[in-house]
Formats: sequence, structure tokens, C-alpha cells
Amino acid sequence: MENKNKIIELKNITKQFGGDMVLDHISLDIHDKEFLTLLGPSGCGKTTTLRIIGGFTNPDSGDVMFNGKRINDVPPHKRELNTIFQKYALFPHLNVFDNIAFGLCVAKTLKKEIERRVMEMIDIVELEGFEKRNVERLSGGQQQRVAIARALVNNPKVLLLDEPLGALDLTLRKDMQIELKKIQRRMSITFVYVTHDQEEALTMSDTVVVMNEGKIQQIGTPQDIYNEPVNAFVANFIGESNILPGIMHRDYFVEFAGSNFDCIDRGFGEMEEVDVVVRPEDIELSEATAVTLNGIVETITFKGVHYEMIIRVGTDIWLVHSTKSAKVGEIVAMNIAPDCIHVMKKSAMPKINRYTLNEEGENNLAEGAANEL
Repeated sequence: MENKNKIIELKNITKQFGGDMVLDHISLDIHDKEFLTLLGPSGCGKTTTLRIIGGFTNPDSGDVMFNGKRINDVPPHKRELNTIFQKYALFPHLNVFDNIAFGLCVAKTLKKEIERRVMEMIDIVELEGFEKRNVERLSGGQQQRVAIARALVNNPKVLLLDEPLGALDLTLRKDMQIELKKIQRRMSITFVYVTHDQEEALTMSDTVVVMNEGKIQQIGTPQDIYNEPVNAFVANFIGESNILPGIMHRDYFVEFAGSNFDCIDRGFGEMEEVDVVVRPEDIELSEATAVTLNGIVETITFKGVHYEMIIRVGTDIWLVHSTKSAKVGEIVAMNIAPDCIHVMKKSAMPKINRYTLNEEGENNLAEGAANEL
């Protein structure tokens, strides 16, 4: 990110509901003009974090800072931010123009200024020609654009978005991901976005904050989060992974799956137990030899741009994505380049392989892994 000015700081925030710790001493810096996404499974604390930033929920302890000033006691309507929830809460009796203009009218803004700013927002969200259309006659995507325009017309410093794409179908959701990022860049304001959808977070964000059980697991760019997960939870939650126990013999040399591999990781103790992550798309298949890591193809599914295979290596089940096909029962070599091996500190979290084979030999998502996420 080019701009490193902090606009929001969460300092050691805690929150309990009914004796359950929802936020466990979290601290987070949010920067000006940043698109930051809070990502995690249901119940991880991401929406509570957003509500604390917005002033809708008070933390039990800790400080919320806005441009260096403590705002714990500042009510939502006096904070320099707006919020868009999954339910847009548009006024059904008002047309597009009047919905967008509502906040300006309440603030008793001059009529000419209202018209200028509303029309500017209509241009930004690409709703030209819909000014007099009743909002109930709009599509879901168009209604969302109205909600965005209404939230931005007051020129907030920060826009909070709580799973705003959840009600849209898949195609429209993907289109709106692109549009939201475009709007954020054009407006040059901070977006704080909540989602449980990994692809959504990776597509739109400058910064991703992965949360689980009330704690921040990792903060980084989408590339960092995907390529350099800090623990097994992040590796499993962001994309698909093969996670195996390993032993770090020395810098740049690790043992896992019964074989030794060169890698690019260092800084571990000699013979330290570690977790090893290999992404399915980073495994190259070739003809098996006596010196390669070999496995038996258990299942193969054509996915359009690649084949998805389950390959058994000893007692381990591997997920492999490859543009090369193979046959069920074939023995293949699995080649992994050093920079495709990611070594992590051993995690206390139990590792459960996402993929199992049922009695018919079909690929199933393991029940334990589903519960974990």
C-alpha cells in the first residue's frame, strides 16, 4: 500500500456475550484509502469487530481510535463513517434519487448541492437513467448500488460493509466484487468489508484479516495470506491445501511424506517438528521412478481448466490439481519445487485432511474438516 496513514486503530479489544469470549484482545490498524476485509467462519468475531468500529456495539475493554482520537463513547451517527448491511433497508416509497438524497435532506443541505452530489453518485454507481425508478422495480444488484450511493453521498471517511453481497446470485456477486473495488478506488476512501467467502476476500482486498474464535490469525495481502499461511487454520481456510507433518532437518531441507525435500524456508531448529503446506496446483505429475515421491491415483474429476485428483501416498491422501490427466489406479510421481513447499511452525490445532474416500471410492469432504471451518 502506498498510503500508510492509520485512520482506525483497535487497541486490545475484548467483547463477551453471555460469558462467551467473542473478541479476545484483538488489535488492528486500518489505513486511509485501504480496502480491508475481515474474513473468517461464522462466529469468529468479524461482524462484532465491524459493529464496534461503527459504534453499534461497545467493547468490554480496549480502545477504538479514529484519526488518533478515542471514539468509544461517540455514537454511530456522529462517527465519520457509514455502514451497509446485507439487508439494504431502502425506502420502498421513494425513488432512486430520493433514496440517495435522504441523508442530505435530513442534514438540510441546499437543494442545488443535493442535486449535484446525488447525480455525481448516480454516475459513480452507474445508475444513470434510473433516477425516477422506484427501488422495488430494481434488480438486486441495482438496489445494492443505490445502498452504496446513499452511504457514500455524505462523504464518509470510512465505509463499513457487512456481507453486502450475500443475497445476490453467484454471477451478480462476482460482477459486484469488481464494481465495489472500482468504486472504492474512484472514491479514494477506506472500505472495511466483512465476509466468510475466501474468493471474495482475495479478489477485492488490499489487506485481509483472517479471524477464528475471536482472535486474529493472520494479517496480510491476499498473496501473503494464500502463499504464506502462518498456521494450519489459515492454510485450510484460504483455498485448498495438503497439510502434512514434517521434520525440518536444517535450513532449506525438510522431510515429509517419507521423503526429503529442498525448500526455501529457514530459521527453524534442527530436527524441529513442523507442518508442511503444499497447494494442489503446485504439484507436477510425471512418470513414477524409484527416486520420486510416488502415489496411486484414487479418483479423478474433470473440472474444465484442470483435473482434480485424489492420490494416495502411503497412508496420506493428497489433493492434486493438474492439467495432465491420469488413470484411476495408475502410479504417478508427484514433483514439488522448493518454492512450492511452505514450512510452518507446528500448530496445536488438529490437522484433519479435508479429503477422504467413501466406500465407493468417491471423494468426500471430511466431516471433521467441515466442522473445523
